Amino acid sequence: MTMPVMEAHLDADTLKAWARMIDDGPFSSLCWGERIAFGNPDSLTLLGGLAAWTDRVRLVTTVVVPQLHDPVMLAKALATGDMLCGGRLTVGLGVGGREEDYRAVAADPATQTIRGMAERVAVMRRVWAGEKVTESVLPVGPAPVQTGGPMLLVGTIGPKTIRSAAGWADGVAGTTLDLDADRQNELFDVARTAWAQAGKPAPHLATSFWFAIGEGDEPRVQVHRHLRRYMNWIPADVVDAMAPTTGWAGSEQELLDVLHRFEDIGTDEIHLIPTSSDIDQVRRAAEVVKEFTP
Repeated sequence: MTMPVMEAHLDADTLKAWARMIDDGPFSSLCWGERIAFGNPDSLTLLGGLAAWTDRVRLVTTVVVPQLHDPVMLAKALATGDMLCGGRLTVGLGVGGREEDYRAVAADPATQTIRGMAERVAVMRRVWAGEKVTESVLPVGPAPVQTGGPMLLVGTIGPKTIRSAAGWADGVAGTTLDLDADRQNELFDVARTAWAQAGKPAPHLATSFWFAIGEGDEPRVQVHRHLRRYMNWIPADVVDAMAPTTGWAGSEQELLDVLHRFEDIGTDEIHLIPTSSDIDQVRRAAEVVKEFTP
C-alpha cells in the first residue's frame, strides 16, 4: 500500500494513521514517492517518521531520484533510515519524469539519464560498503543494517532502462496505467532475461497502479480528480482524455480479480497507489488483500 503523499492538506496525524493501519494490516510493504516542485512531504524526512510509526512492513521508496541529491548524503540518509527501521528498507530509484524537479534543486538536467542514475548508485554502494569516498578520516556512516545496503529496485516502464539496470538493481518497480497484465509480463520477461544474462538471481518483480474502491461512478471520479492534481505538468485536456482508462476503479471483488491476473504472470508485489487520503480506502483494500493472501 502506498501512502497518500500526493494528496492535498496532509498532516502528521493523517500520515501516522495511514502508516499504522498499513503496518497492522495484511500488506507486505508501505510505499511512498518523491517529488520536489509539489506539495508532498520530503521523502527522506518521511522515512524517519515511517520507521518510527511501523514495526513490520517493508518500507519502499517508489521512487527516489538520485540525481536530485548528493549521492553521499543520499547514501547516508538511506543507511540511517535502514538503521531506524531495523533493516526493512527497500529503495526504488528512477530518473524522474519532470525537469522542473531538477531545476528546483539546481540539479543538472543533463544527468536525467540511465547513466546518471547508475553513476550515483555506484557511489552509494561504495558508501554502504564502508569505503572512504573522500579523503576523510573516517568513512561516511552509519552502516546500513542490511549488508551491502538496502535492496534496490529500478523504477521504470521501459525495457532499455531495465536492461541497463541489471548490473546494479535487485528488481523492478514498474507501473501500469491500463492494467494490461500481458504487456506488464513482457516487461518482466525483459528483466528475467537481463538478470539471467548478468548471472544474478531472479529479479523481484513489482508493479503499481492507481486505485479507488467504491460504488457507482464515484471511484472513477476520484481517480480522475487525483490525476488532475498529480499530473499537473501535463495539459489538463490530455489528462482528461487519459482518465477514463488510467488506473483502476471499482468494487472489492473486481480488485481481487485484478490481483489474481497479476499473480498469474508471476508478479511478486503490487504497490497500490491511493487516489484519496480517506483511510477507508486502506480498510477496504485490506479486506481484499486478506482474501487474496493464502
